[in-house]
Amino acid sequence: MQRPKPFQNIKKLVTRRPTIDEVVRETTSGGIIFRKHTKHGLQILLIKDAKHRWTIPKGHVEPGEEPRGTAEREINEETGLQEMKVYSWLGKVNFRYRRAHTLVLMTMHIYLVEGLGDTDKLHPEEWLTDIKWLAAADAVDKIAYDDIGKLILLGMKKIREGKLN
Repeated sequence: MQRPKPFQNIKKLVTRRPTIDEVVRETTSGGIIFRKHTKHGLQILLIKDAKHRWTIPKGHVEPGEEPRGTAEREINEETGLQEMKVYSWLGKVNFRYRRAHTLVLMTMHIYLVEGLGDTDKLHPEEWLTDIKWLAAADAVDKIAYDDIGKLILLGMKKIREGKLN
């Protein structure tokens, strides 16, 4: 009796992804938005995206725009937050993903931002599935991306130490 050759049926199990035809670099910018609530203490504003993942407001840097300005614009567009103060740059997150036949190399700049004025008056964009002020520790637990979670912790440390700029 002849034994089957190892891996002879492996082709049936492997599906090939489309080949990558191009590599593009994109830059986004966003903010870890906080407020000091009299009743609930330090809170972080998170949004839930179309894929139901908790994240921070962010978006593409437009030509001629600085990442700091992009963060402020995107926060306003995505949350409706009108008044804010953009403090220090917390860092950047690099990641990659596929978009059909394109490999996207993404750099995301993240700033520490204080929500000012009526921070309960939010007007999220329609594509968002939720928006919520969360206790800082809960925000770290809910955030879908570990690298952003680490920057939330760094932001919390800066707030605690009073080193906002």
